[in-house]
Amino acid sequence: MRGQIETFVESDRLRQRAHALIPGGCHTYAKGDDQYPVLSPGIIARGLGSHVWDIDGNEYIEYGMGNRAVGLGHAYPEVLKAARAALALGCNFTRPHRIELECAERFLDLVSGAEMVKFCKDGSDATSAAVRLARAYTGRDMIACCADHPFFSTDDWFIGTTPVNSGVPAQTRELTVTFRYGVLQSARELFDTHPGRIAAFILEPSRGDDPPAGYLQALQRLCHENGALLILDEMITGFRWHKAGAQAVYGVVPDLSCFGKALGNGFALSALAGKREIMRLGGLDQSDRPRVFLLSTTHGAETHALAAGIATMEVYAREPVIEHLYRQGRKLREGITDSAQRHRVRDFFRVVGRDCCLAYATSDRDGQPSQAFRTLFLQEIIRRGILAPSLVVSYTHGDAEIEQTIEAVDAALAVYARALETGVENYLVGRPSEIVYRRFNRPVAPPPVRTAAE
Repeated sequence: MRGQIETFVESDRLRQRAHALIPGGCHTYAKGDDQYPVLSPGIIARGLGSHVWDIDGNEYIEYGMGNRAVGLGHAYPEVLKAARAALALGCNFTRPHRIELECAERFLDLVSGAEMVKFCKDGSDATSAAVRLARAYTGRDMIACCADHPFFSTDDWFIGTTPVNSGVPAQTRELTVTFRYGVLQSARELFDTHPGRIAAFILEPSRGDDPPAGYLQALQRLCHENGALLILDEMITGFRWHKAGAQAVYGVVPDLSCFGKALGNGFALSALAGKREIMRLGGLDQSDRPRVFLLSTTHGAETHALAAGIATMEVYAREPVIEHLYRQGRKLREGITDSAQRHRVRDFFRVVGRDCCLAYATSDRDGQPSQAFRTLFLQEIIRRGILAPSLVVSYTHGDAEIEQTIEAVDAALAVYARALETGVENYLVGRPSEIVYRRFNRPVAPPPVRTAAE
């Protein structure tokens, strides 16, 4: 194992400047300083394969891979080659480029249950367009989203359901209701409470564990019986559970589905796909209903991002990417679980999720979920060259990376075990990380007053 990483001088300098210029210091809440230990890299300089380097020159094996957006690996050669070739011809035009059709054909060949697709830049655009389309198609105003799934959109229809709902009008918040995953009765009760008002149910097909047998099909039947649509958010499950998404694993064809993240291997590309009867409302060839202003983004069809998407989908279609994700994830789970058992912390530190998309759960000595212990674990693996807010692997995580990670985790869990015995505060440097959905920030302590002599 490499020597411990302790120096983040340049990261610390630049993150202070970032917070002065950028609210939150970054552009995705999951990447914020409040999600990481004090001893952590604040600024990443570059990545290659499953490795990244911070601005201080420290090297890490990365997991999470850009919040699951990089399925093949950083700077994957085939994807970069395709994007560079497209860029050399210009990236944005006043009329459509033929690559828009080519990407649509490739996507619909892969996700065979969908009949039409429209591309955009991020997951929020896709899910919010799906919500608008469902409302227009059904003539209803309410949306039901799954309370057990953490994120669907930055837009008001979803953020209004979270504690961070400042700025969302009360009238908007009242139009979204929530239900429990895997509990059909929870959905029935919403239809009973709001008869004739719910346009769609939106949920992820899975967060890790498989849904109860037949649940997704039963939920879709219930939706259709009550005049609503079923929308599957495949941002995470797409290109991980199966190259055609979790819908292919579970044998369900949703009315609408949303893909993103790994679709472009890190390039900004997402997709709204679905049945022609519904999607056509956003087109030019229907006149029996009012038009739906579906998706209109200046940068939604940038040629280099679509080229990256095509190249990414071709790799998934041709190579055993999905099998590799499952295999390496399984090795990681088994090795870490063995280590947790050896250090007698298995009741307090658990690897969770599907092998292709692993995470971990941390508890204190009372068995309660603990941000402090999560922060300690992150701190200790970062010190040992592992950057892992989750344990999500890519196609470029080889056996050597898995072995080195297990070795680093083993050392971190030894510290975790001591912290359970004598107190996490004795091992954690600085404050613990925070949950994203909190209504208020912690008060920021003022800087110390120094005299002229000092």
